[in-house]
Amino acid sequence: MSTESAEKQKDSPQNQHSQNHQNNHEGHEEDQHDHQGHHAKMARDFKRRFWISLIITVPIILLSPMIQQFLGLKELMRFSGDSYVLFAISTVVFVYGGYPFLKGLVNELSSKSPGMMTLIGLAISVSYFYSAAVVYGISGRLFFWELATLILVMLLGHWIEMRSLMGASRALEELAKMMPENAHRIHEDGQTEDIPADELEAGDRVLIKPGEKVAADGKVYEGESSVDESMVTGESQPVGKKNGDEVIGGSINGEGSLKIEVEKSGKESFLSQTIEIVRQAQKSKSKSQGLADRAALWLTVIAITAGTITLLAWYFWSAKDFNFALTRSVTVMVITCPHALGLAIPLVVAVSTSIGAAKGLLIRNRTAFESARRINAIIFDKTGTLTKGEFGVAEAISFDKKIDDKEIMKYAATVESESEHPIAKGIVETTGDVYEIKDFDSIPGKGARGKVEGKSVKVVSPNYLEENNISIPDDQRINEHLDDGRTIVYVLVEESLKGAIAMEDIIREESREAISSLKKMGIKPMMLTGDNEKVARWVAENTGIEDYFAEVLPDEKSSKVKEVKGKGMTVAMVGDGVNDAPALAEADVGVAIGAGTDVAAETADIILVKSNPKDAVSIIRLSRETRKKMLQNLVWATGYNTFAIPLAAGVLYGFGILLSPAAGAILMSASTVIVAINAKTMSID
Repeated sequence: MSTESAEKQKDSPQNQHSQNHQNNHEGHEEDQHDHQGHHAKMARDFKRRFWISLIITVPIILLSPMIQQFLGLKELMRFSGDSYVLFAISTVVFVYGGYPFLKGLVNELSSKSPGMMTLIGLAISVSYFYSAAVVYGISGRLFFWELATLILVMLLGHWIEMRSLMGASRALEELAKMMPENAHRIHEDGQTEDIPADELEAGDRVLIKPGEKVAADGKVYEGESSVDESMVTGESQPVGKKNGDEVIGGSINGEGSLKIEVEKSGKESFLSQTIEIVRQAQKSKSKSQGLADRAALWLTVIAITAGTITLLAWYFWSAKDFNFALTRSVTVMVITCPHALGLAIPLVVAVSTSIGAAKGLLIRNRTAFESARRINAIIFDKTGTLTKGEFGVAEAISFDKKIDDKEIMKYAATVESESEHPIAKGIVETTGDVYEIKDFDSIPGKGARGKVEGKSVKVVSPNYLEENNISIPDDQRINEHLDDGRTIVYVLVEESLKGAIAMEDIIREESREAISSLKKMGIKPMMLTGDNEKVARWVAENTGIEDYFAEVLPDEKSSKVKEVKGKGMTVAMVGDGVNDAPALAEADVGVAIGAGTDVAAETADIILVKSNPKDAVSIIRLSRETRKKMLQNLVWATGYNTFAIPLAAGVLYGFGILLSPAAGAILMSASTVIVAINAKTMSID
C-alpha cells in the first residue's frame, strides 16, 4: 500500500520473444511478469537507494556532534565549516534516499488522501528543515543523523516489503513452470511429432508418456493411468484416469500411457485461469486495507496534534526555552510514523491468497471473501454439490425365489453395459461382473434390452410396466425406497418381472463432515434443490441438514436466497456456478463448485477446485484467520505509539528518560519484523 502510492509509474510492457519456443508460456507469463516485474523494479530501487544512503550516512554519523561526544571524537573530527558539510551530505540523503516518501507525500496530499507516505514524508521533512535552520542560525540540536538513520530504516523496511510481496508472487511463477515445454502430438497415421506445448490447439491428439506432465486440458480417449493433480487442484491422492475422463494441463502422469484429445490450451486452460484468478486477487485492494488507510490518516493527525501540543506545553508551561520545546515537538512528529502499517495488510492478503490457491480455494472477489467470516447461513445446492450428481445402486431386489439379488444385479448390469444413460452407468459401476450380451437395443425413454445367457432381459422404467399392464408386487422394500425418493428400475426376464433396482444420487462422504463442522462453528447449513420433497428430505436427513427447500425451479433459487437474507442473515450460496448463477449472484458470498476445467463461473466470488463441500468450511476458516491476522498486524504496526509518543514528548523527562528518533526507528523496525512473521504464520490446518 505505502510503497505503491509512492511509485505510480508502471513497468513498461514486456518485450515479445522473437521465437515461439522461447515464449512457451506466453499466455500466463506476460500478465504474471507485469505484476512480478512491478514489485521487482521497486525492490531494486529501494535496494539501490538503501545502499547508497547507507554509505553516505557513515560520514553523517561521524560529523554529528552528539555521536562525536558519545565516541569521544569531538576534538578529532571537528573542523571549520563542518556543520555545512554535514548539511550538504545530509541533503543528499534527504533528497535521494527520501525521494520515494516525499513523492508519496505529494501524491497523497494532491489526491486528498493522506496516509502512510504523508506520515513518513512529514517526519523526514520536519527533521531536515529543522536541522537546516539550526545550521543557519537558530539555537537547537541537529537531527541529521536521526534523519539519515530514519530514512535508512524506512528504505530497508520497504525493500523487505517488496521482497516479501515478490516471494508471494513467485507462487504464480511456479504454477507457470508446471506446464511442459513440449508435447507429443499424434498424427492421423498414428505417428507422433514433438512440438512446443503452446502450439497445441483444441482437437489435437496428444500422447502422455509415463512420468510426463500433461501438456494441455483434455479428455482421455485411450489408455489408463493415475495422475498426480496435487500441484494443480490440491488433491493429495493420485486420481485414476481412463477413457472419457478429463485431465488437467500441468498435472503429472503416473505409471501408464494416456492419449488425450485437447479441449483447452493457452489462456483458456485451467492452469492459466488459476494463475489469472490468483494474480488478480493478489493485486486487488482489500476492504480491510481501508482500515490501514484510516489508521495512517489518524496517525498523521496525531503526529501534527501531538507535536503541536508538545511544543506549546514545553514552551508555555515549563521553564524550557523554545528550542527545547521545538526539539521535543520534532521528535514526536518523527517517530509517529510506523512504516510497518504499510506492510500489515498487503502481506496478509498475499499469504492468504497463496494458501487458498494451494488448497484449491480460488478467490476472485476479496471483498466477498473477507465477508465470509460473518457468514451465519450457508445454502448448498444438492445435485453435484452435496451429492455427486451420479446414480448409485441403493439395493437390488429379487421378486423370484429362484433368482437371488446378486443375479438380478448381474442381469441388469449386463444389459446396461451397452447403454450411455446415467442410471445405466451407475448400475454397471456397482458391479464389474457381467455376462455376454447379444442383440442389445434401447427402448427410447423407457430402458434397454438384450439377449443374456440366451434369455430376453429388459431393464425398464415404471412407465414401461404401466403401459404394458405389468403389475408391481406389493413389496415393503420397494415402498420404503419410494418413500425415500429413490428411483426404481425393473428387471424383466422373458417378459416376466423378476426384480427391481433402487437407484439414488450418491451423497458425497465429505458432505456429512462439512455440515457437522458448520454446525460446530455456529453456522446454519441449508439445502436448495429442484427435486421432490421425498428426495430432498432423504438427502437432508443423511447429511444432517435441518432446513431445506425442495421443488425449487432454477429461476426461483435466487428468491430463496433473498428470503434467507431477509431474515437478517449473511448468506453464502454453494452451487455449480452455472445453473445456480442467479443464486450465486444474489448471495453475500457466491461459492462455485468447479470440478476439473470448469472454473470460469463468472458469477462466483470464490471457486472450489476440488468440488469438495468441506472446502466451503475452509473458506470461512481462512476468512476468519485472515481478518484476525490483519487486526493483529495493525496492532503491532501502530501499538508502539501508545508509549513512544509520550516518551518522545518528554513525559518522563524528570526521570532522565527521552526517546530519540533513532530509538523510535528501531522500534518501528522491530514492529515490521513482527508483522512479517505474523503474516507468514497464517494457517487453517
